[in-house]
Formats: sequence, structure tokens, C-alpha cells
Amino acid sequence: MTSTFMRAPSLLFTSESVTEGHPDKLCDQVSDAILDEFLRADPQARVACEVATTTGLVAVMGEISSTAGSVDVPQVVRRTVQSIGYTKADYGFDFETCGTIVSLKEQSADIKMGVDEALEVRELSGDYEDVEAVGAGDQGMMYGFACDETEELMPAPIALAHRAGRQLAAVRKDGTLEWLRPDGKTQVTVEYRHGKPARIDAVVVAAQHDPEVSNDVIERDIEELVVRQSLPAEWIDGDTRFIINATGRFVIGGPMGDAGLTGRKIIVDTYGGMARHGGGAFSGKDPTKVDRSANYAARWVAKNVVAAGLARRFEIQLAYVIGKADPVSVNIETFGTGVVSDEKIESAVNSTFDLRPGVIIRDLELRRPIYQQVAAYGHFGRDDLEDVPWERTDRAADLARAAGLNA
Repeated sequence: MTSTFMRAPSLLFTSESVTEGHPDKLCDQVSDAILDEFLRADPQARVACEVATTTGLVAVMGEISSTAGSVDVPQVVRRTVQSIGYTKADYGFDFETCGTIVSLKEQSADIKMGVDEALEVRELSGDYEDVEAVGAGDQGMMYGFACDETEELMPAPIALAHRAGRQLAAVRKDGTLEWLRPDGKTQVTVEYRHGKPARIDAVVVAAQHDPEVSNDVIERDIEELVVRQSLPAEWIDGDTRFIINATGRFVIGGPMGDAGLTGRKIIVDTYGGMARHGGGAFSGKDPTKVDRSANYAARWVAKNVVAAGLARRFEIQLAYVIGKADPVSVNIETFGTGVVSDEKIESAVNSTFDLRPGVIIRDLELRRPIYQQVAAYGHFGRDDLEDVPWERTDRAADLARAAGLNA
């Protein structure tokens, strides 16, 4: 999003969310449930767990090195599928009858070598703390973003799409709409005026349902009990469009309707397309993988910059090399909203945050089983969850001082 976005008199921007019953999201949650199970037994576990699903089958594959005793992976799969809501054979997929295939091996020794002892440690002599010795588990670019459009400092379209998605799941699980099934999608289009969200232009909902319910009931109940209960009334006007189950029927869904795979909803997981993305997925990866930990750190930085009042809109890119601890580059963008120069903000970020993987893991307490909870409805802006450490704004005051804002 260039500064043109901030100047345009009117433009539309759309983001989507998917429910936990979406086949790709099911895979993300199973991957992270397995990760959590290993971290619960062994906080130092190295986990790279991918999951695929199709009709009647969940396949688990990847690399796991851990001192944990036996982890019953098929049982973790079934427990997760059950918690999502696939509990009836009528859905075409259920936790009791789905098959599981598990193919796991240990982490590559070549990768392990670079993670255990970073390049900086191998090149220099001396004593190092454990956090300094950890090298990045892969190369790549990671982005963090924050803006002042919502209380959670997220872009409005993705924040609203997630709210609607969570409400769609809530009315299914509490029995308010008994005809709902686990699969579903939401999409929200927001009209921006001069860079600020002004109104909701369109809301799209695709809700899996029992075969006997009529389209009239679906449209009425979804609009009244999902959309209007989750989205701000002041943003909805007479021209707002509601598009619900546009095909007219959504009975076949979940893994029976589409194959699923871990890591295919990375834009849903992050900023809904409003910010750039480095391409790496999060789920199923322990925090030595910078695809996970550095993306979380980048969000932490961005949210603190906006919370400090240094910019209304902020994006940061970090780049890493496998086996090296320090980022090879740090780049920031304020989209013309900074109250001090970008150079001062970047200097403040560098002096306030240590962005080496081991330090990120320590400061954000990432060796804990906290990941399945964010494997649906986004990893960022989770004001509905308590234990999401990268959402803290605990360094905003330090950033403001370092940038000279309070001088």
C-alpha cells in the first residue's frame, strides 16, 4: 500500500477469512496441535509438521526431533478434528472414521547444525548465552504491519472478516443455528476515503449447511445473527450489499468438498492482503523457524510503533539467512504517516528490539504450547485471546523515547 492509498478520495479494499472447518484451516490446526503436543513435553523440540486432508483421510508428514516420549499423533489428529466440529458421518468427514497416515522423520543434521550454533558464534571465540547461539532456521523475508484503523491495530477489512468468521462459528457451536456445518468463509469490502475506513460496501458469507434448510432461512439468519451481530452498525448503510451463499447451495464442504493443506491461507493468517508477505507459512513450525518467530516479532515491532504514536500506518521487513542470527536487513515503511523521520523510527526500532531468533524466542516466550489457538481466525490482532505475546505493546514507551518523541 503506497501513499497513494492514503490520498485517494475513495477506494474499495477486500479481505477474507475462513472458519476452522475449512479444509486448509483444519490442516493448519492439526499441524499446530501436534506442535503444541511436542512443546508441552519438550520445549526444545524441533518441529516442521505438514498436514494434508481429503475425503476420509488426514496425512501427517514432516521432520520432528524431540526428547519427548511417544506422542500419539493419530489421537491428536482425531481430537483436533472433533474440536473443530466434524462429529457426524453426515458431514462426509468425521473424527471417528477418518483415516490417518503418519510419516515423520528427524530434522536434517545440516539444518540442525546452523540452528544450534549461529554463524556469528562459529566465526568468533568467546562465551555466548544460549539465546545468542541460535541461528535462523531458514532464509527468507518476514513482514510486520500495524495501523490505527481498529482497536487491535489491524486493517479494517481483515479484522471485520475475522469477526464475522468467529461469529459464524459461535452460532454453530452454541446451537443458535443448528443447521450450520463447520466449513465456511467470510469476506468484507471496506470503502476507504483518504486512507481512512468510512463504511462497509459488501459482506460475503459462504456457510456450509444441512440439506433441508431453505435459502431464505440461511440468508435471513446469517444476516441478522452473524453479520449484524459482529460488524459495527455505524459502518453499515443502505447501500451495503449482503451476499450469502451465492451459489444457492453449500452442503458438501470440508475435506469432502476440497482437499486441504497446511500453509495455504497465509494471507488470511496475516493482514488480508493489506501488507506485503514474504511467502512463508506459520503452522506446524517450532519458533526456531523464522517464518514463524520473525513474523511474530515483526508484528510486535509494528504494533508498538503505532501504539507509540510514531506512525499511523507502519510496515517492517526483516530478512534472514539460514544459520545466521542477525537479520541481514531491516526495512521500514510509514506510508507518509510518521511523526518523525523514518530514519529516526528505524534507529529506535534497532535500539529497542533485538531481532535475533534466540532473543525473539526468549522475549516472546515462544517455546510454549500456544499455537493451535491462533491457527484459525488470524495470528494477529487477536483481542479475543489472552496469551498472544506478540500483540503486547510493552515497548511503545521505550520506542517513543528512543525516537525523541517525548523529548
